[in-house]
Amino acid sequence: MMELPKIPIGDAVEVIVDWIETYFSWLLDAISDGLNVLVNGFEDLLLAVPAPVLIAITGVLVWFVTRHDIKMTILTMLGLILIWDLGLWELSMLTVVLVIIATIIALALSIPIGIAAARSDTVNTILRPFLDFMQTMPSFVYLIPAVIFFGLGSVPGIIATVIFAMPPALRLTTLGIRQVPVELIEVADAFGATPRQKLFKVQLPVALPTIMAGINQCIMLALSMTVIASMIGAGGLGYQVLVGIQRVDIGMGFEAGLAIVILAIIFDRITQNLVPKYGKK
Repeated sequence: MMELPKIPIGDAVEVIVDWIETYFSWLLDAISDGLNVLVNGFEDLLLAVPAPVLIAITGVLVWFVTRHDIKMTILTMLGLILIWDLGLWELSMLTVVLVIIATIIALALSIPIGIAAARSDTVNTILRPFLDFMQTMPSFVYLIPAVIFFGLGSVPGIIATVIFAMPPALRLTTLGIRQVPVELIEVADAFGATPRQKLFKVQLPVALPTIMAGINQCIMLALSMTVIASMIGAGGLGYQVLVGIQRVDIGMGFEAGLAIVILAIIFDRITQNLVPKYGKK
């Protein structure tokens, strides 16, 4: 059979990567240095606080956020005590740092872009195929450009996590704003509201529950990426799971996986309880 000529997609990607490394290496180095300082500083801050004190602070935070749900508060503190007892406290704090930093960066990018997509059909049409691509691409593929541009360590793990976690927050921000009832927009127009006033006083408050659902999904995806990012030296609980797999140590892998689940539940309950609290305003 006649073979079709191969389209040199891979070669084109390599050319683009080489071009970025040649002309933007200074920017990549600056991003890497900045994120390293941020990660190390935040991790040192958390580890400087004794574990029992931080567990108590987290319990108080959960108690307020969940509107005095004592059951959730006790379960949260017991879960953190279990992590401490298993000797995984320092790894858990690094995981929390990586997830929080990656989530903040992902939201800082996705929410403004989502607002722009909600207000412009052209922007939304352009973004849609990119979002489909980002959500269907296997997560391991994100590690390749991250390693090429940033080497090994926490920084490429954060970058890969940001790209992996952005789409749901972006999509749900766009969806939430587009679902604001037309009547509310017409009332705002009738009172002479500027586009900025409509956005911050009408659209965002009404869309906030949907946006918070996107934030929740962003955090969950960031946590799910911790194990995969450990393959490029991201560290934390994901690295402990990876070591357990390499050594075929079921106990080590299960304990680290259990700690990740506990952190995921805590993050999930906090963000879920923020939705009704702010969505009613």
